[in-house]
Amino acid sequence: MKKLISLICVGVLFMSCAKDDNVAVISTKFGDMVVEFYPEVAPMHVESFQILAEEGYFDGTTFHRVIPGFVIQGGGMESGMREKATRAPIENEADNGLKNLTGTICMARTNDPHSATSQFFINLKDNSFLDHTEKSASGWGYAVFGRVTSGMDVVEAIAAMQTGNAGYHQDVPLEDVVVEKASISDPKD
Repeated sequence: MKKLISLICVGVLFMSCAKDDNVAVISTKFGDMVVEFYPEVAPMHVESFQILAEEGYFDGTTFHRVIPGFVIQGGGMESGMREKATRAPIENEADNGLKNLTGTICMARTNDPHSATSQFFINLKDNSFLDHTEKSASGWGYAVFGRVTSGMDVVEAIAAMQTGNAGYHQDVPLEDVVVEKASISDPKD
């Protein structure tokens, strides 16, 4: 019986080590954030982020919205608040049971629950009011598809940036916080 348990444990360890593509590294001037994905419960969101990262879409975009004690948001604007063209929206997967806890990464969207494209945000605190409650316009919530496993100090450094207005946009960092590179990789690489 002990041998069987040991073999099962080795198998589980091997399987978890084999998930190289379930990690992203988001590099900024403040350092790197390592994000672990949850493809088993948010497959469309994870796949969308991975495809955009592999295509280099996020490289050169900014964290364009910073609200201390709430979120940092990026993934769709270039310097000067120029919006990048993106892919078609994906279906909302916020009914996956995951909560908007500190350090989780979610897809941003408009008032349409199924309008997420490329913009994402990282929760700076537990934001339960963003969680899914029901399949209605007001209850869909925001889909958690991963969490920051390393680099929360980078997230906090971005959250501490001074902000102001840029046109009709509010909470815009006064100094650009550029995503230098977003890559899908094994953190051991």
